[in-house]
Order: sequence, then structure tokens, then C-alpha cells
Amino acid sequence: MALGRNKDGKNTDGKAKDDDRAVDAPADDLDDDLDAVTADDEDGPFDIEDFDDPEVATQGRLDLGSVLIPMPADGQLQVELNPAGVPAAIWVLTPNGRFTIAGYAAPKSPGLWREVATELAESLRNDGAQVSIQTGPWGREVVGSAAGVVRFIGVEGYRWMIRCVVNGAPETIDALAVEARAALADTVVRRGDEPMPVRTPLPVQLPEPMASQLRAAAAAQAQGQQVPDAEPTPDQQAPVARRSAQGSAMQQLNTIIGG
Repeated sequence: MALGRNKDGKNTDGKAKDDDRAVDAPADDLDDDLDAVTADDEDGPFDIEDFDDPEVATQGRLDLGSVLIPMPADGQLQVELNPAGVPAAIWVLTPNGRFTIAGYAAPKSPGLWREVATELAESLRNDGAQVSIQTGPWGREVVGSAAGVVRFIGVEGYRWMIRCVVNGAPETIDALAVEARAALADTVVRRGDEPMPVRTPLPVQLPEPMASQLRAAAAAQAQGQQVPDAEPTPDQQAPVARRSAQGSAMQQLNTIIGG
């Protein structure tokens, strides 16, 4: 995992802080002490502007355009495509489940994650999931449980917000959350300067070698051919494509690997 450099010039090893504070709380109990902590209060995630040389941010991280994320040693990629065939979400698969890290446009001042967390908890409750609010390294985390478990983690920066979705089985969700937090703590956000409405997803872009693999796979499938195993690209395995199943919080809860 690559070292990052924050605004104060301090190096970080990219590890999330131990979640000693994690406690269950009713989904309705959204007190101020559970507010999300901004990125400036933690070792990471980082803003691309935190680096004197932006190229340093790409070292040891997968460049997805708006976010640059470290890959676990045994991680693979699962790409969700929208109906137009454009990547809508990039999931990191591990033996414990999967997680995705995505960026969104946000106001200059914090507070967006509090609103989003409330909406996610309400959506899960309305769909019959068991919901709790837990305190993690960056503040509140929304956890929904049904057949599987989904955990939403939010971090706010300057004009951006990251939402990390952790999706797995009850018996592996804790180990998966550790993997997701470690990746989140070393993630870099490339927000860009263009104005965007609040909550607009920041664009996702695959590295060209991966994009070429997906195009070849899609063409082979369209012709009814067997898709050959793709060669792994440096630092991660070749991506697996699937149609996007994103939508409500409950849909994300139900889309466990293979679902």
C-alpha cells in the first residue's frame, strides 16, 4: 500500500484506526456525537490536492478517475455496467465479500453524510431490514441486516463526499469491514474543478487495459463466443463485468456476490 502525504506533510501508512468506539445505536438515534468526521480529521482519505506531485498519488493505487484506491493483495474487480455499457460502479471482491468506494459532489461545508445516512437508514427500515447506526473511524456507519449485511461508511472532504458500501455475509462482514476501512484510509479523491450539483456521482473511468478487456468480453458475448480468461493487469486481477443492480439501499443489501 502506497504512502500518502497529507496537507501537513505527514506520511501515513494507510491503515484505518482501530474501531474501539464501535457501538450499536438505534437507527433513529442520530445524535450529533455520531456525525461523520471529515477527511481532514483522519489520516485519509486524501484529496489529490494534498500531493505536491499528483503522480505520487497513482503509485500503489488503482486509478478510477475520480477515486484512486489501493487493492487488497487477494482482491479482484467486479464492474457494474449501466444499460449503455458504461461503468456505474467498481466493486472490490475479496474472499470475505465485496466493497465499493465512490465519490460524490458535496458542499464546501460538512453535513451531507448526516443527511444521506438518515435516508439510507430510513430506506432500509422501510424495506424490512434490521438497521443500526454504529460509530466507526470516520463517524456514523449505517448497517442493514437481512439475508446478508450491508454497511455504509461516509467521509466528507472539500467539495466531495465518499460513500463506501460494504456488502457481505454475516459471518464475514466484520473482516470485510476491516479490509474496506483500510482501503478507504488510503484512497485519494480527484474531485476536479467543474461545478456539479450536490450528490452528483463523480465520474468513474477504468484504466485502458481494463476497459479493453471488458470491450473484448462484451463483443465475444454478443457473438455467442466463449470469453477467454483475461490476463491479470499489474497490481490486481482482470475485472468481471455485470449489469448494474444499484438502486435502493435494500437492493444493495440483496446484491451479495453472485446475487
